[in-house]
Amino acid sequence: MQPDQASGRWQGDAADSDPQTLRKALGSFATGVTVVTTVAPDGKPVGLTASSFNSVSMDPPLILWSLSERSPSLAAFRDGSHFAVNVLADEQIELCSRFGRPVPDKFDGLDLAAGAGGAPLLPGAVAQFECALEAVYPGGDHLILLGRVLRYRWSDRTPLLFCQGRLGAAAPTEPALAG
Repeated sequence: MQPDQASGRWQGDAADSDPQTLRKALGSFATGVTVVTTVAPDGKPVGLTASSFNSVSMDPPLILWSLSERSPSLAAFRDGSHFAVNVLADEQIELCSRFGRPVPDKFDGLDLAAGAGGAPLLPGAVAQFECALEAVYPGGDHLILLGRVLRYRWSDRTPLLFCQGRLGAAAPTEPALAG
């Protein structure tokens, strides 16, 4: 254990720490906010807010995201063939909230397009990745879903970010040039 550095707190080994403290430390890493969608076996659209999205490989084009084993949507994603990752724009906080709660019809009133395998594509997303499910791996109390990107699109709009329990917008700046 090290002393307080720059107003931070050092907690020691993760195995010995309180899960809420570990959650706070992990929450210091800003992530983009996505809504991941698929189609259930009965044909109904399924979607949820996720910030655990990451690129894996460019060749082949692979991405991953993770889903709690307690999620009511687990079977639809684990057993499905395709899913879409919709990266939310900074003005889409309402969609983030809608897909982050157990709402009866999360897709009500949305002008959807069908992506690969029928996975819903949400309007206004900054970027979208249509994926075939490549593999599912155990990851503690989550499953890690690996997707092969089949199609994608993006815009220059500002993405929505999540950091330290709050939502906000990214403020792109020019990179500093080395001297």
